[in-house]
Amino acid sequence: MSESEDDWLSLMPTEPLPSQCCGSGCKPCVYDVYQKELAQWEEAKAKKDRSLLSKQKEESSNSELNPDTFTAFKISSVEQLTEDTCQYTFQLPGNSSLGLSLGQHIVLRGMVNGLEVQRAYTPVSPVNAEGYFEVLIKCYEAGLMSQYVKSWIEGDTVFWRGPFGGFPYSPNQYGELLMLASGTGIAPMLPILQYITENEDDETFITLVGCFQTFENIYLKPLLQDQSRYWNVRTCYVLSQEFSLEKLPWSYQENTHTGRITENLIKKMINSCRRKPFVLICGSVAFNEDMTRCLKAIGLKEDSYFVF
Repeated sequence: MSESEDDWLSLMPTEPLPSQCCGSGCKPCVYDVYQKELAQWEEAKAKKDRSLLSKQKEESSNSELNPDTFTAFKISSVEQLTEDTCQYTFQLPGNSSLGLSLGQHIVLRGMVNGLEVQRAYTPVSPVNAEGYFEVLIKCYEAGLMSQYVKSWIEGDTVFWRGPFGGFPYSPNQYGELLMLASGTGIAPMLPILQYITENEDDETFITLVGCFQTFENIYLKPLLQDQSRYWNVRTCYVLSQEFSLEKLPWSYQENTHTGRITENLIKKMINSCRRKPFVLICGSVAFNEDMTRCLKAIGLKEDSYFVF
């Protein structure tokens, strides 16, 4: 019996909604995946051969990341870091690793009131972490994905795909890395930082500048303090809503600035670098644009900085 037009239409892939695109330039994007599946469908329909349709399922439970399909990962712990930000640890089977390169992000899928939403996050765990990976997520009052994330508890299963992007890096490639990070924009900096400090042969200097609203808002203080004890690492903070350093622990007072990060402060940071720095930038769209403008005004060329 020949298949009807309705039979084939029922197999036709559905075009993604705007909410399903995380806007991070992933390759493949959800629209790329859709175009690929649509081409397969059109060929199968023309040849009346269902076996030509993509055999990939939308979901996988083998705990191996895939850029085309979503894979299930179980939450093994939830740690509240600040009022609106948590660190989520996800389980990997045995001693397996997520398989990310430095600076790569993964895409989370959430369902909110029947609407599918996708957002990109960079794991903060070391790229060679075995048996787990960690993600820092800030929840916003009106955020669609935030509504989904707020409901998570230990033991829940959520879906990720990836990896995407990345910062191409090899040991001793740069004399010094100047990291300008705002809020959760510190996420891609941490694996790079730990990758360098774990390699005794990598003599790259690092200056990490973390921009937060208050001292309480600084994420992962113990980890950052521990990393700053390495001979080639220094950490500095810019706190936009602190007006005095006197209440801060004495160990933070010397390397902390109040107010906002400015062109003059960035220039001062660059001049204090021990070697010619390559600059890494990550934060909100406005922060990234502002930092890029400042660097250009100071005279840095486009090949002297990288924006996540």
